Amino acid sequence: MSAIDLAAVLPGFDDPAFDSQAAFRAALRALSRPGALVDCAGAALYSLGLALLDQDTRVWVSPAARSLAASLRFHTGCALVDDFASADYLLVGAVNEMPALDRLALGSDEAPHRSATLIVEVDELSADGGWTLSGPGIPGTTRLGVPALGAAFLAEWQANARSFPRGVDLFLCCGGRLCGLPRTTRIEG
Repeated sequence: MSAIDLAAVLPGFDDPAFDSQAAFRAALRALSRPGALVDCAGAALYSLGLALLDQDTRVWVSPAARSLAASLRFHTGCALVDDFASADYLLVGAVNEMPALDRLALGSDEAPHRSATLIVEVDELSADGGWTLSGPGIPGTTRLGVPALGAAFLAEWQANARSFPRGVDLFLCCGGRLCGLPRTTRIEG
């Protein structure tokens, strides 16, 4: 384990027990209602990292989110990895740094829970966008707008869905809001 530069460590939660539970509940709400925009106290990308990571998780952090790495390592005890394919969680600070979904840990048919979870910062999330979402947790359909993710991402997401029960789950973060897209969510653009 390498030393942590304490000068680079950001504050964690003000009330670790309460704030961690609140962020975890926001993550659960987002995944149980795919496409719904959920408020998260503080910056969603960092808050999810603080709430979801622990000493048993391997985390890959993209260059745009690298300023969070020391803080997450300090507060959660997570292991930072250089190879995104071996990561349990990936914190991506910019869409153009997001690895291809099929290159991530997808789990197996016997252990689908061994797949990666992506937490991606985007510039914009809207409830009235160009995507139509359907699947478990969505009564009928719902709309979602993520302008930074285009046709190439939709093709990757459809391939991800075809590998069910294996596959990647995704959180999209925009400032203090987040949206969950479990692997079972169907997206049409």
